[in-house]
Amino acid sequence: MSTNTYIPKSSEVRHDWYVMDAEGKTLGRLATQAATLLRGKHKPDFTPFLKTGDFVIVVNASKVCLTGKKETDKVYYRHTGYPGGLRKETVRQVREKHPERLVQRAVAGMLPKNKLGRQLRTRLKVYAGADHPHQAQQPKSWVF
Repeated sequence: MSTNTYIPKSSEVRHDWYVMDAEGKTLGRLATQAATLLRGKHKPDFTPFLKTGDFVIVVNASKVCLTGKKETDKVYYRHTGYPGGLRKETVRQVREKHPERLVQRAVAGMLPKNKLGRQLRTRLKVYAGADHPHQAQQPKSWVF
């Protein structure tokens, strides 16, 4: 007796659009919800190596909350690739220049670090304000 594991075909997978409001929400908790939706772990036909997830729109990213003293103490590092090219920014500096990058970076850290993760990151749309240009996709509200 053999049982085969069901693997959905790409034509069978349905990709919905969800809107998440980040106002007053904690960054990490928002990011875990977004990463779960992007991967498709909330669906019964979840397959780890396929794009079974949905599209996620995050609005009001500039109003996301952080606990403790992370606003001043948390530092994001990057390197230019040149000698002495280490650059660092605090959360406050990132929020002033590009508030949507806070959410993008938090969600990216919770996705796989491979080709699939890079493809899933393109399905995350983050906006600093309350408006977004994706009304034509008829997104559903995701409340958590």
